[in-house]
Amino acid sequence: MTAEQVPAERRALVTGATAGIGAEFARRLAADGWALVLVARDAARLAAVAAELTGRYGHPAEVIAADLSTDDGCAAVELRLAEGSPVELLVNNAGISLNQPFLSSSVADESRLLRLNVHAVLRLTLAAVGPMTRRGHGAVINVSSVAGFGPVMPGSTYPASKAWVTAFSESVDLTTAASGVRVMALCPGYTRTGAHERLGIDMSGTPRFMWLQAGQVVDEALRDLRKGRSVSVPSRRYKLAVAGVRHAPRSLLRRFARDTRGRDDRRAG
Repeated sequence: MTAEQVPAERRALVTGATAGIGAEFARRLAADGWALVLVARDAARLAAVAAELTGRYGHPAEVIAADLSTDDGCAAVELRLAEGSPVELLVNNAGISLNQPFLSSSVADESRLLRLNVHAVLRLTLAAVGPMTRRGHGAVINVSSVAGFGPVMPGSTYPASKAWVTAFSESVDLTTAASGVRVMALCPGYTRTGAHERLGIDMSGTPRFMWLQAGQVVDEALRDLRKGRSVSVPSRRYKLAVAGVRHAPRSLLRRFARDTRGRDDRRAG
């Protein structure tokens, strides 16, 4: 079966597809019979993942090697969403955090974070929902974070970027749901993906019970999408944590906020 012969409702595009939650989405969707369009920066790893999934599950996997923190990278994926075989599900998973507090950061690093976590999500969502609403069906999952519900990581701009992703997804869903297109923010807590290790962030003080597995996150996300939810928070413990963050006094959040990136002993000025 060629890519063009696969039914439109069974094709998904996943960004950040070679590691962590993105790779788990790709595996789960391939196992469920979806054809895939995989996006990541590393062309060699991307090709290896695509070959593995195609060989194991027998469904085609296209690849787009693109850095979504750049205009050219976003444009390449936008073009694929606009042309070729229709994409029924977009998973905006690509994103970064920084292992440095804001006072020690640079404009270049912070701009790259915003371009990948915010700007790329905006562009690809817009590129996807237009064709989807015209067809009358489709869905977008934007991977956000429980960190976006409050300033729980001192000195990090990551929560602010994820707060935008969650609010954006809920807002767009309000406009597209009537057309049969759902947009959902996926807000996991600490998830074992290897991302913290790659960034050199010391997570040794995080209790073991706070960690989620990527497979659990993906399972709950797809279930919540089927239920029509605009925000998915995997696991009961993180649902309780989000409720607490949303309703706790800001003074209390400031007192208990902890993150290794937020410690900067330099005095401003």
